[in-house]
Amino acid sequence: MAHHIVTLPGDGIGPEILAPTLDLLNRLGDFEFEQHAFGGASIDAHGTALTDETLDACRKADAVLLAAVGGPKWDTTDPSKPRPEQGLLGLRKGLGLYANLRPVKPLPALYESSPLRRERIEGTDLLVVRELTGGIYFGEKTRTETSASDVCMYTCEEIERIARTAFAAAERRSNQPKVSSVDKANVLETSRLWRQVVTELHSREFPNIELEHVLVDNAAMQLVSAPRHFDVIVTENMFGDILSDEAAMLTGSIGMLPSASLGGADGSGPGLFEPVHGSAPDIAGQGIANPLAMFLSAALMLRHGLGLASEAAAVESAVEGALDTGLRTPDLGGEASTAQATAAVMSNLE
Repeated sequence: MAHHIVTLPGDGIGPEILAPTLDLLNRLGDFEFEQHAFGGASIDAHGTALTDETLDACRKADAVLLAAVGGPKWDTTDPSKPRPEQGLLGLRKGLGLYANLRPVKPLPALYESSPLRRERIEGTDLLVVRELTGGIYFGEKTRTETSASDVCMYTCEEIERIARTAFAAAERRSNQPKVSSVDKANVLETSRLWRQVVTELHSREFPNIELEHVLVDNAAMQLVSAPRHFDVIVTENMFGDILSDEAAMLTGSIGMLPSASLGGADGSGPGLFEPVHGSAPDIAGQGIANPLAMFLSAALMLRHGLGLASEAAAVESAVEGALDTGLRTPDLGGEASTAQATAAVMSNLE
């Protein structure tokens, strides 16, 4: 039986990197793809970034593959007008996607592309686990002519759920697992609750895993000064948004990083898989977008969404092989086009 995948090309370079990804997947198994407009493209077509029809289709899918959303065309400070990013928030909430996983492992072939020295990033292999459906992004919002507010709120249940995901991921990754829980407990009441709940869960269910608590500003500094210090980082929504993008730059290009968003009431609902980078409207239509993060996001879908671990490993190996033989797109300091990058990965897959 074919795996049913909803595809959301989105905006900017989104359609350009999604198309070769579907070709790649078709070489690996039996897939059925159902495409829907999303983000800015959906605003143009339907007046909203996420339609009820698209959300319903995503709920019925085995997995959702998203390329990119956003662009200056839809930028606005008017709270009454739709924004592409509202589609992302609505999709996360509608699918119950509470855990975002971002692996960060600089590849040896790209060590020299990193803004940090080789000796600083060599051997880095970390995972950022970000809480996705709570915190300041989803809290009550107010706006007047002279003031505005965004409420940051977390429940014990939300904190425990994401912490359990992080501890379980650490167990699978290493024989000496460590979880770094990032907060701002010296200032924020939500962070004090966060630290309390994570500590209690650790002692109750995961006492064999090393746990440390790190203030978010210290974590930001350590990510660039000593990234090998981290194994699994778990943190709340806004901190995770910022730190995961910072960590992405260790690889030399945000165009190299995939992500997985998992959830559902019992953790088994359809996941959302997408590259970390944005829609890059400045290079859209030029055929030079780096498709590798999209390929690696498909690999995360194969592994975490569909249970196809060997197929996922094949994609990851093909990407690494292409880079080892010299593939470089413009964001990596080379001149390879999207088509040339795709061909290099496909040849390594074979």
